[in-house]
Amino acid sequence: MTDKRSSRNAADIVAAQWQAFLAFSDEVIDPEVVRAAYAQPPLRELFPAISHGVLYLSRCTQYPWTHDVGTAFPQASGGYRVRRQSDNTLPGVTETLEEAYRLIAANLPEGCGPAIDGTANDL
Repeated sequence: MTDKRSSRNAADIVAAQWQAFLAFSDEVIDPEVVRAAYAQPPLRELFPAISHGVLYLSRCTQYPWTHDVGTAFPQASGGYRVRRQSDNTLPGVTETLEEAYRLIAANLPEGCGPAIDGTANDL
């Protein structure tokens, strides 16, 4: 398979996952979270996943996923704590979802591009 075909397939997989997530009810995840992440063009190229009501973003479409893209965690006191699991970095704390996902987009790993169809081991 050529790289061009692989990229197209990965892009299709990512787009389909985003469309599914954008259609979820609030029983799965707060729809505002998905919309705030999707509003950031560099983030919508990444593969979304949900665990325990939190949206995670990966540079690959298959497990094991990457953990080097920040995640917005809601705080009990309000606002969001943005943390990157790979190195436990805390890029910041924000008041709103929109700010959290702008911060995540601004702190993407170097060379981060569209998600690949593969695992973290393939990067």
